[in-house]
Amino acid sequence: MSQLIFIPGLLCTKAIFSAQFAAFEGLATCHVADTTGMDNVTAMAEKALADVSGDFAVLGFSMGGYVALEMARLAPKRMKGLALVSTSSRPDTDEKKAARQALVELSKIGKFKGVTPRLLPRFFSEASLQDEAKTSVVLQMGAEIGQENFMRQQSAIMGRRDQRPHLPSITQPSVVICGTKDVLTPPEESEESARLLPNAELHLLDDIAHMSTLEAPEAVNEALLHWYKRIEA
Repeated sequence: MSQLIFIPGLLCTKAIFSAQFAAFEGLATCHVADTTGMDNVTAMAEKALADVSGDFAVLGFSMGGYVALEMARLAPKRMKGLALVSTSSRPDTDEKKAARQALVELSKIGKFKGVTPRLLPRFFSEASLQDEAKTSVVLQMGAEIGQENFMRQQSAIMGRRDQRPHLPSITQPSVVICGTKDVLTPPEESEESARLLPNAELHLLDDIAHMSTLEAPEAVNEALLHWYKRIEA
């Protein structure tokens, strides 16, 4: 039974993986990385590595994917498999950095409101926006993470490295999952990561947006379980 490390995204808690925990119950020893209190992706990765011993497989969602890729760079001999969900191996563009910095500045003057209903269309497809059980999870996670961690996580994301040059060296079983309607980490970025990873499978989920683990748990779990079988084989 392998160790599986789950790494949440920006403004996310372990609730983002609730369906995946259920799918892996009895199959893997599951851990959730703590990405709070840090403003650097490398520091997040180092803490996640220090919190477990021995070999592991890692699953990163959105910002968690940036951390997972850094873990693969730092500890390639310990990593048995890599799952990238709704994420990218690219660094931020100058335009994205400027937008993030503007949000950080607003947060500093008390304008932080977590994830508001007005922002939900950027996270979910139109169909899932009608599902209050799903949207309420995102609203609650943002409230739990809070202002200080929001600012730190944005800083970490802005400062992350370009992981694309490192991807060809990751020969362990990999899976890349993304919704075709993801506007935050568009599917072409997942396609790029999958092309660069030598041992990757790509799963594009039709009509699914950014919050794929919540929006399409069955499809995500099917892809992840197949990936895990490749690791165990």
